[in-house]
Amino acid sequence: MATPTKDKFYYTYTLVSQHDGRFYIGHTSDLINRYKLHSTGKVKATKDRRPLKLIFYEAYLNKYDAIRREKYF
Repeated sequence: MATPTKDKFYYTYTLVSQHDGRFYIGHTSDLINRYKLHSTGKVKATKDRRPLKLIFYEAYLNKYDAIRREKYF
């Protein structure tokens, strides 16, 4: 009998800087961890723009769709 697998999602997300009001758009397979990395200054692109607020995300079943949506935004 095959073991059931957990569906893996990929996310496209938008953050807004509460420091300068600018947006940051990215993609990830672990939204919670990625947000923590942004919030603690461990992402170079957003470390000087903290605090950040997650304002939007979409979930996809494959990485390609998440990347495509990120590029669209």
